[in-house]
Amino acid sequence: MKIRRHSESHIVELDDETTWRIFPGDLDVTLNWKPDVDLKLVRINDDACSHALISESDNSRVRVIPASESWPTKEVKTILKDG
Repeated sequence: MKIRRHSESHIVELDDETTWRIFPGDLDVTLNWKPDVDLKLVRINDDACSHALISESDNSRVRVIPASESWPTKEVKTILKDG
C-alpha cells in the first residue's frame, strides 16, 4: 500500500482508501515517509491499538487505529508518560 494523502500529521489515507489515525507518540516517524513508500498494515498486540503501519523501506512502524475512532485517553497517557 502507498500513502494517498497525509495532509494532517495525525491522519494518513492509504491507496486502498482506508484512513488511519497515528498514535501521538509515533508522529515523528512519519516525517521520514515519502509518498511512494510501501507500507503494510499488520495486527499487533498493544495496550492502545491492534494495528501498525510498517514502512517496507526501513521497517519503521507507527501504531494506528481507524480514523473514525479516538485514542483511549488513559492508555495513551500511560504510554507517553512511560516513554
